[in-house]
Amino acid sequence: MGADRVFAYGAAAGLLGDLLFGDPRRGHPVAAFGRAAAAVERVLWQDDRGRGAVHTAVCVGGAVALGGLAARAVRRSPTASVALTGVATWAVVGGTSLAREARAVGRALESGDVEAARERLPHLCGRDPQALDADGIARAVVESVAENTSDAVVGALVWGAVAGVPGLVGFRAVNTLDAMVGHKSPRHRRYGWASARLDDVAGWPGARLTAVLAALSGPDPRGAVRAWRADAARHPSPNAGPVEASFAGALGVRLGGTLSYGGRIEHRPVLNSGGRPVAVADIERAVRLSRRVGWLALAAGAAARRVLKGRAT
Repeated sequence: MGADRVFAYGAAAGLLGDLLFGDPRRGHPVAAFGRAAAAVERVLWQDDRGRGAVHTAVCVGGAVALGGLAARAVRRSPTASVALTGVATWAVVGGTSLAREARAVGRALESGDVEAARERLPHLCGRDPQALDADGIARAVVESVAENTSDAVVGALVWGAVAGVPGLVGFRAVNTLDAMVGHKSPRHRRYGWASARLDDVAGWPGARLTAVLAALSGPDPRGAVRAWRADAARHPSPNAGPVEASFAGALGVRLGGTLSYGGRIEHRPVLNSGGRPVAVADIERAVRLSRRVGWLALAAGAAARRVLKGRAT
C-alpha cells in the first residue's frame, strides 16, 4: 500500500474517531507534550530570543523525531501504518472539542444565561468574558471557530499530507508551543518569539486552504472571496486574517472590532463590514461550515498526496 493510501485511510479513520469520541479527558498526548514543553521552559528560560529558539527546536524537533521513529517502526506493515496515522490524526485534530465548546456557549446564550456563557467561553478562547455582552460572546465564538478550524484541523491535515505522521505531530507541537509561549506577555515577548514566527510559517498553507474551502463550501462564496480580498491583510495575524475574513463573508456576518485579552484592549479591523452583526444562530452555522471544511481538507490532502506520488513515479 502506497503512502498516499496510508495517509488517506489513516487520516479518515482519525477524523472519524474524533467525530465519534472527541478528545480523551485524561492522558491526552497534546497535554503530555505541554507538560514536557513546560519542563523544558523551566530549565531554559531567560528573557532572550536565542534561549527561546533553543526551546522551540528541542520541543518541536523532539516531537517530529518521535513521530518519525514511530512511522519507521511500522513502515513494513500497511495495516500498522494506517493505524498509526489514524491514532496520530485523532490525537492532533480537535474538531469535535471545538464544536462541543462552541455549542455549549451557544446553548447558554439561547437560554438567556449570559453568565453561564461567560463561564464557558474561556474553554474556547482567551477573551476577557466579563467585558463581553451576549452579542460580543457570539462574535467571539464564531471568530474562534473560524481560526481554530485552521489551527486544530486543517493545518494538521495539510502537514500530514506533506510528511505523514511526523508532519501531523510536528504541526500540533508548533501550534501548542505557540499557545504556550508565543504571546506578548512580559515573560514571553522575547522568549516566545521563535515559537510565534514558526507557527506563522507552519500555519500559512493551512490557513489559505481553510479560507478557500470556506469560500467553496459556505453559503456565500462570492461574499467570502470579497471579504478575504478586502480585509484579510488588515488583520494583525497573517493566518487568522484570511480565515476569519472568509468565514465572515461566507456566513454574511461582521467580525472583528474591539477585543479584550488579559485586560489589554485591542482595536482590530472590521472584517466584512457590509455584513450583519453576529447572532446566536450563527454559532451553529459556523460549526457546520467548520465541519465541511475539515472533511474537504482531508479530501484535498489525499488528492494532493496522490498527485505527488504520481509525479514521483
